[in-house]
Amino acid sequence: MKKFATHTAAAWVLAGAAIMTGATITPAPRGRLVEVLADKDNVFKIPGQKKAVIYAKVGEPLHLRITSHRGGESAHDGAVHSFVIKKLEHLGWDIRLMEGVQEFDVVAAPTPGEFLCECTVKCGRNHEDMNMKLIVTK
Repeated sequence: MKKFATHTAAAWVLAGAAIMTGATITPAPRGRLVEVLADKDNVFKIPGQKKAVIYAKVGEPLHLRITSHRGGESAHDGAVHSFVIKKLEHLGWDIRLMEGVQEFDVVAAPTPGEFLCECTVKCGRNHEDMNMKLIVTK
């Protein structure tokens, strides 16, 4: 019990120090970081890849950091793109993207397979081709 009280007291001291200095405490991402660019040419891109593909293990938690740039058009709600896997919408893969950087926590499919991720916001020229894959393995 003494060890718990010591750790709890230390946590309160650190939190108090952060508040007094104006520092913010940001929780660590809950899954592996995946960077995606939804670009102004209406193409999904992943740094370091020629063709954008997310590779994940069954049920793997992922932390998506998506940078979105406006194509030729946007939706009435201000969304410039979306990031949707229709078969995995129930796992959080139905994301409206506003211009700028946004972060999302999702979970890979519970079974292996290839899943189509697409933009469902009419974003301009080449919108019909704005898609990529999520490939889930055991």
